[in-house]
Amino acid sequence: MTKKTETDGLAKLVESVLANYREHGRLIKVGVSDQINREAVIEVVHKLQALVFPGFFSQKPVRQDSLAYHVGDLLESVRHDLTKQTERAFRQQQAAKKISGAPVVINSFLERLPSVRNLLAADVEAAYDGDPAAFNHDEIILSYPGVFAITVNRLAHELYLLGVPLIPRMMTEHAHNQTGIDIHPGATIGHHFFIDHGTGIVIGETTVIGNHVKMYQGVTLGALSTRGGHLLDGVKRHPTIEDHVTIYSGASILGGATVVGEGVVIGSNAFITRSIPEKTKVSVKNTELKFMFDKRDEPAPETLQDEFWDWVI
Repeated sequence: MTKKTETDGLAKLVESVLANYREHGRLIKVGVSDQINREAVIEVVHKLQALVFPGFFSQKPVRQDSLAYHVGDLLESVRHDLTKQTERAFRQQQAAKKISGAPVVINSFLERLPSVRNLLAADVEAAYDGDPAAFNHDEIILSYPGVFAITVNRLAHELYLLGVPLIPRMMTEHAHNQTGIDIHPGATIGHHFFIDHGTGIVIGETTVIGNHVKMYQGVTLGALSTRGGHLLDGVKRHPTIEDHVTIYSGASILGGATVVGEGVVIGSNAFITRSIPEKTKVSVKNTELKFMFDKRDEPAPETLQDEFWDWVI
């Protein structure tokens, strides 16, 4: 193949790709000088994590006599970076009137950090009280994926309430990517929330979770159907979980009208689409176990022979 042939072939490929770009214009972002910077948003997440848990996630030790300087430096950095990304988010949503208000929005967000820390302190305590394997509070803060996912969600939820577009979802999707725990920033979650293990948990946008709720891996708090698409925007599609509820692994609780009452315990793999009264225990009937032995092999253990010998092949 000659060089001219290679060049002609490349030109055709380029034109083919460009034609596809023109056909699907919503999938490109070209000529936009102020596109939201995903990496900058993730960096803000880590700076906020260092703010709410000072000293735990700093590259250098934080001294008591320099704590005020450390906090001031982080706050100023977060305020600058998050305001810039929020302005871009408003611009992309064509919310021109809100762009100039981005600094006010971010100041309001930063003023809420102490109340967010109060919730996180309760969450860490719930994890320590609820997990006998927890060595100490440091282990929970530094290594528990559930605590990281909840931390990011509580921060993102405040931005969501302030009407900041896109950025809260980018924050929680970063936590989802890191932990396998998918919590929409719109979900409302009470204090002392404990996620144990956590991988595979899904919590939808209009979910409401009360206080002292404990949840294990693989739980879904979802919608019965999303076939209505954007027509369902603003409609409560996800369940309400009241106080002191425990939900074991693999359970699915679906529907905006579904209310799980106070003190309910839901067993593994339960599939729930209607409300559960308070103080109820819900479980899936145990499946029947059969032990099969081949006559050509060793005989069944004595403890099993009488009960299961009829099933021997």
